[in-house]
Amino acid sequence: MLLKIPHLLSPDQVRFIREKLDQAGEAWVDGRVTAGHQGAPVKRNLQIAENTPVARELGDLILAALERNPLFISGALPNQVYPPMFNRYEGGMQFGSHVDGAIRLIPGTGIKIRTDVSATLFLSDPDEYEGGELMIEDTYGVHSAKLAAGDMLIYPASSLHRVSPVTSGARIASFFWIQSLIKDDGQRSMLFDLDTAIQRLNASGADEIARTNLTGCYHNLLRMWGAP
Repeated sequence: MLLKIPHLLSPDQVRFIREKLDQAGEAWVDGRVTAGHQGAPVKRNLQIAENTPVARELGDLILAALERNPLFISGALPNQVYPPMFNRYEGGMQFGSHVDGAIRLIPGTGIKIRTDVSATLFLSDPDEYEGGELMIEDTYGVHSAKLAAGDMLIYPASSLHRVSPVTSGARIASFFWIQSLIKDDGQRSMLFDLDTAIQRLNASGADEIARTNLTGCYHNLLRMWGAP
C-alpha cells in the first residue's frame, strides 16, 4: 500500500528544518556510509550523519508530528520508528533501484527494528529541483512521487524503488522506517481500509450496531494479526 500523508509538517516547521539543514556544515556526509551491500554501488547522495545534534533535534520534531497524525497511525500501525534521517540530492545525484534492508540497528541503543514500512518526507517543493522523482515498483507497475514540502509518502519497505537523477536544484528530504504492529502489507492495507470505512460510517451517523460490530471486527483482526 502506498499512502500519501499530506501536511505532516506545517510551512513554518519545514522552514525551520531547512534553515537548520542549511547550517549543518560538516554534518553532511557521503550517503553511502549507511548503505548496505546492495545499495552502496547505486547510491549517490549526501546525508546528515546520524546521532549528530541537528539530526536528533530535527528527528524529534518529526517524531512528534507523527504521533499527532491519525492518518499515519492508521496506515502504518507503528510499533517502533527508526530515528528520522535527512538526505540531499543535487548535481546529478541519484539512488538506483534497491530494496531497503530488512533489519536496522538504531545507533547507540542495541535495538534492532524490522523495516516493514518506508517513509519519505519531502522538504523541498517540486519547483525547487528537476528530476528527483521517487519511483516505486509493485505488482501494478511503477509509481512516481514528487510531493510538496511537508507531505510524506509511506510504502512497503519490500518494494523495489529508486530516486531518479536530480539535474538541477536540490532535493531535500527526511527518510526513515517503521516496524509495524502488522508486518504483512496485505493485512495492514485491509485494516486501513476497514478503519477508514468505520470512520466514514461514524461521521455519517449510520446504524450504531453495525458500526459497533465493524469496530469489534477491526480490533479482533488487529489482535489476531498483531505482533508487539
